[in-house]
Amino acid sequence: MGPLIFKRAAMAALAASLCACAAGPNFKRPAPPAATGYGVADAASASTTTSGVEAGDPSQHFVSGLDIPAEWWTLFQSPQLNALISAALRANPDVGAAQAALRQAHELYKAQVGSFLPAVQGDFSATRAKNPAITLANPTVAPNPIYSLYTAQLQLSYAPDVFGGTRRAVELAKAQAEQSRFELEATYLTLTSNVVVTAIQEASLRGQIEATLRLTELQHEMTGILEQQHVLGTASDLDVLAQQAAEAQTAATLPPLQKQLGQTRDALTALLGRLPNEEPEQTFRFEDLTLPSELPVSIPARLIEQRPDVRQAEDALHAASAADGVALANLLPQFSITGDLGSSALALRQLFTPYTGFWEVGANLSQVLFQGGTLVHRHRAADAALDQAAAQYRAAVILACQNVADTLRALQADADAARASATALRAAQKTFDLAEQQRKLGAISMVAVMNAEQSLLQTRLAVVQAQANRYADTAGLFQALGGGWWNRIGEPRYEQFGPAGK
Repeated sequence: MGPLIFKRAAMAALAASLCACAAGPNFKRPAPPAATGYGVADAASASTTTSGVEAGDPSQHFVSGLDIPAEWWTLFQSPQLNALISAALRANPDVGAAQAALRQAHELYKAQVGSFLPAVQGDFSATRAKNPAITLANPTVAPNPIYSLYTAQLQLSYAPDVFGGTRRAVELAKAQAEQSRFELEATYLTLTSNVVVTAIQEASLRGQIEATLRLTELQHEMTGILEQQHVLGTASDLDVLAQQAAEAQTAATLPPLQKQLGQTRDALTALLGRLPNEEPEQTFRFEDLTLPSELPVSIPARLIEQRPDVRQAEDALHAASAADGVALANLLPQFSITGDLGSSALALRQLFTPYTGFWEVGANLSQVLFQGGTLVHRHRAADAALDQAAAQYRAAVILACQNVADTLRALQADADAARASATALRAAQKTFDLAEQQRKLGAISMVAVMNAEQSLLQTRLAVVQAQANRYADTAGLFQALGGGWWNRIGEPRYEQFGPAGK
């Protein structure tokens, strides 16, 4: 009879909790932005084009609504870059930390789901005691005041979710797990973007160093020519000193570039999860990279679905909404059901024999009447946290749209700079070619040819910088649009350090 009563009571409580409404607000996803563009003229038009810097760089055009591949960096068509990013995803410790945080959040969510079910605990106790026979009656029927007592029992406790506090707590844990998921996606996106941009910076620095080295050689040759002319009396001291100063100024620009290249290599090594002495063997030049010709542009309503930081902010808002429900449920009456079922005997062999069994079923209702306003103020704090999360979500949406708008403007400016640099480069190259022809005819001096080559090299420096901006801003657009994580099959695996440091 006892177990049947206990079972019926538990089933009734479970049914009552499932039929009850959850306290607090029901979360609704914020409405997407109504804007259809980013305020950049013709930025989202498929007809918008940008000219290449050189013949090796294709023209680019924006394609509204073009989907982004999961491995968007492969659009640069560099096997070396692809290999580095794969290595970074496997070994960067930030990825390992984010993956561990996601596992933790998922396990906490599963643990919270368990609160829907009753808790059953097994207990066994053995007691040896002596009863004060003169002052107290013997608790056993035996005349001996020394006795043993053995008890084996199952204890059950269950808190019916009458007002939905448990459901809100599970909802909170699930939203926090989703936050961790998008935090991991943001880590992937940041890491891959940083590797691409660092590789582009290395290519830029190598191009600048190459042009600067040739400039330094030219300046040194010109200094030697002027010194010879000074000996012959055809050049003044002022001419020689001015040229020596120009040579020193050009030489002074080389060490900072070499320093930046070294630091860039160190940064790339760190992104791979390695120490500085484990520098990767891959090096990068613009000849090893291909500029993507089609650039995607997503409308703001689609953008907020793609950006991991916006999705993370949305899940933070969801978690704050659920936490508000938990705080409200704590203000309401709390219900609990308890039950014991077991056997108690004076001898171990007598356990579970007739007349040794016992059972108990109980129900409890409690309501805080006075606690100094603690629960009320906690609920108000949860309301304020919900308002804060809503404002932070809106800030994340605004920032995402701003990032895309900034990148579109940058790409348009890069296109203008690319055209200007290409025009200047063609003019400088024609000037140098003409100077060489005239030198062969004896019409101009060698110094004039060197000056023409110097102008050509300086123009190439500007071209390299324009290329770097164009490549980096192209990578920035893919990052600003979310990076294509929704098209990925399977998760990158962090392999350098396993769970628990294995």
